Amino acid sequence: MQRDDIDRQILAELTTNARISLVTLGERVRLSRNAVRLRVERMEREGVIQGYTVVRGRPGGDERVAAMLFVYRADRMRGAEVLAELAKIPEVKTCDILTGDFDLLARVDARSIERVQEIWEFVSRLPGVHNTVTSISLSTTIDRA
Repeated sequence: MQRDDIDRQILAELTTNARISLVTLGERVRLSRNAVRLRVERMEREGVIQGYTVVRGRPGGDERVAAMLFVYRADRMRGAEVLAELAKIPEVKTCDILTGDFDLLARVDARSIERVQEIWEFVSRLPGVHNTVTSISLSTTIDRA
């Protein structure tokens, strides 16, 4: 049940918006509507996609939880497997290589604090990860994205 980059892109798009049309999804992953439908159906059969649900937002909006995950790899020069695993997590929006005490900064945009914790636990257990520090964003005052 290996996932390729297109499967991971489809999962990331569906995680962001499960109601996205197959046409729009196909445009984003550069496949036909039918090819996307077949992939989604296969992932549903294999249990990769186990269902679609409504997630109630907070009163007054659909705010998500933003977190910064600082990662210190045991070996900065040979820690590519950590980067590869971070790239598979749809909620990891960016990952920067840093100087200083920690060598990676992963920006996470998750649907809940529980999901941030799941990501943190997963990353902390990765072989090659020496230490992590996670900071939760309390509010955003400047957003130029």
